[in-house]
Amino acid sequence: MNRNLQGIEISGIRKIFNKLQEVPDAISLTLGQPDFKVPDRIKRAMVDAINNDNTIYTANAGIYELRKEICSYLEGYNINYEPEEVCITVGGSEGLYSVLSALINPGDRLIIPDPAYPAYKSIGTILGAEIDEYKLQEDFSLNFEDLKLKIKKGSNNILVLSFPSNPTGAILSLEDRKKLQELIKENEILVITDEIYSALCYSEYYSVAECQDIKEKIIYVSGFSKMFSMTGLRVGYVCAPKEILREIMKVHQYNVSCATSISQYAALEGLRSSMGDVNYMKETFRERRDFVYYKLLKLGFQCNLPQGAFYIFPSIKGFNIKSEDFCDDLLYKGKVACVPGTAFGARGEGFIRISYSYSKEELQEALFRIEKWIDKK
Repeated sequence: MNRNLQGIEISGIRKIFNKLQEVPDAISLTLGQPDFKVPDRIKRAMVDAINNDNTIYTANAGIYELRKEICSYLEGYNINYEPEEVCITVGGSEGLYSVLSALINPGDRLIIPDPAYPAYKSIGTILGAEIDEYKLQEDFSLNFEDLKLKIKKGSNNILVLSFPSNPTGAILSLEDRKKLQELIKENEILVITDEIYSALCYSEYYSVAECQDIKEKIIYVSGFSKMFSMTGLRVGYVCAPKEILREIMKVHQYNVSCATSISQYAALEGLRSSMGDVNYMKETFRERRDFVYYKLLKLGFQCNLPQGAFYIFPSIKGFNIKSEDFCDDLLYKGKVACVPGTAFGARGEGFIRISYSYSKEELQEALFRIEKWIDKK
């Protein structure tokens, strides 16, 4: 067996989700999956792809029309790539795995945020990287003092950014983007920016991928799972300079050959005709976010107002209980499932993650149950 796997455990998100089987009447606020249906035009595009026999291998990098449409979409955010700098992947997850596999040699340093999506650390560990986690500010924005300490001169530095963030809902501000731009420019570093939630940004969206003067150091990872509520269709993409993408493509090619053809045609149609559905979903999530945020404040939680994605990361430090114990007790006694902050790193201790990608009715009932549970403590 790969010895690096000995340090890998099942995701803390899945751990709490699996416990739901023991409490069938519980309400789950655990998964990052929109409760919206796939837009009808996207569904029809999949059916048409089948009827038109578009069910064979595509180019390893994906169908050209989709790569070109992605470039047009990103141009709207001042992010400039050519179709030859884009590879369609089997979801953002395969994109991340292929990117990290192409970059990391055993012992290379992978610098990741803490708290953060757990796949960064797990994939890095499997590949034999030296993991170095950087702190975030209290509002979960970048802590540049700590980040500067993590970047070592004369070392192969690979930095992961994640905005909008899972689990915190934080986004990258214009001021921080400018600071990042200078930091990246001044150091030997490659940056992987995971922006899978970019379409669900409630404030102005900024990305280091906008900065043309550091483009050769940036690898942009995103996808359509959240954007078009098509998590099971597994379509993501990686954008990178051609010489870097060429190496990523080697991993991608031998791993999956290509992303599923009919799912690629679904994403293509989504970009062409379903952005109105995306905007409607975003505004609905904004309403749910506000409802959950203000209700949590009334219940005595401390939390930052998320500016992206569909997660909120309230502090439970006032309850004087560990995150995992808090979530277990809330599940078994309060009948509500949330994810302990430790699922996202050591600095997630003292927090829980709540997903508001559920219906308003489910959120209302869940928060009512949390209130009753608190009153009994």
